[in-house]
Amino acid sequence: MKAAKTRPAELPEVNFSDYGDARYLHLGTEWVQGSMRRTKPFDLHLEYVQRMMAWLLFVDADTVAERHAMQLGLGAASLTKFCWRKLRMRTTAIELNPQVVAACRLWFRLPEDDERLSVVLGDAGEVVAHEHWRGEVDALQVDLYDHQAAAPVLDSQAFYADCRRLLTADGCMTVNLFGRDASYERSLARIVAAFGEDCVWAFRPTREGNTIVLALREARHPVRGELARQAEIIETRWGLPARKWLRVFKPVR
Repeated sequence: MKAAKTRPAELPEVNFSDYGDARYLHLGTEWVQGSMRRTKPFDLHLEYVQRMMAWLLFVDADTVAERHAMQLGLGAASLTKFCWRKLRMRTTAIELNPQVVAACRLWFRLPEDDERLSVVLGDAGEVVAHEHWRGEVDALQVDLYDHQAAAPVLDSQAFYADCRRLLTADGCMTVNLFGRDASYERSLARIVAAFGEDCVWAFRPTREGNTIVLALREARHPVRGELARQAEIIETRWGLPARKWLRVFKPVR
């Protein structure tokens, strides 16, 4: 999902493919930019997308519906739909390519905006640098890749520092790090520099090579038993495989 400043004519074409019950979003290449199960359009299909919800481990489940989620990069709208429909959160998605928004509404069951849902056409870098949402986002989910899926489009220490400023006091950012040409260690170092080493957690990579990194606005290190109890609540309420997460998720320090 391209987030650099670009003329509309340069934005890639958007298409989709179906394989069994799965529908996949593409930006003019074979690389998958998101997916949906056609029979369960509001569930999270891919493992790495499910892991983008790991911020739920760090908040009181009873307060989730009172919180604000923001996605940088709409993809197939999986996270946006889940936060809006399943978690009942106020949800804001930032997407540069108007064709992606149109595709999500035509092919991926993204609803029209309402009092809790807002899909904003804009540059993610400009959005996070602006004061408008500073201190207002509880769950920031960053998944910014272009049509080649080679590396994150926005991946600087300054960008991650701006992301941190969007968060509430107990807010959290999750980032998808994946790319044939990207350096995970370099990206992780920039996140650590922006948030502080005590605030950053990471998953092991999925089979497909996606590594989800989680960064807290303020450091918290709950004991394993507390995380296990929270994971059980997440599984019971929202059907996410949170207990499995704990086997492949730990602080980076």
